Amino acid sequence: MLAEFSVIPVGTGSSIGAQLAEVLKIVDASGLPYKLNPMGTVVEGEWGEVMKLIRKCHATVMKTGERAVTTVVIDDRKGKPNRIEEKVKSIEKRIGKSLKK
Repeated sequence: MLAEFSVIPVGTGSSIGAQLAEVLKIVDASGLPYKLNPMGTVVEGEWGEVMKLIRKCHATVMKTGERAVTTVVIDDRKGKPNRIEEKVKSIEKRIGKSLKK
């Protein structure tokens, strides 16, 4: 499954880069395939391992603040491995060129 998620600390000021860096350290250490984008992170894996990772990221942000808003979007499709890369390649093939990443 693919899950795109973001964890937003609330009440810590307008700069949240330090908290997000801690979250990305956790994502990177998880060993799951992921892609960072300006609005969140896409991670690929089995339901349990992905949800465990998101929960850990949320808990990490809560350690340093009073509030966090975590959003999750799930795309679960049976029998389609490596979707984190293949979904983009499929669209690029249909368009006939590489897109900005």
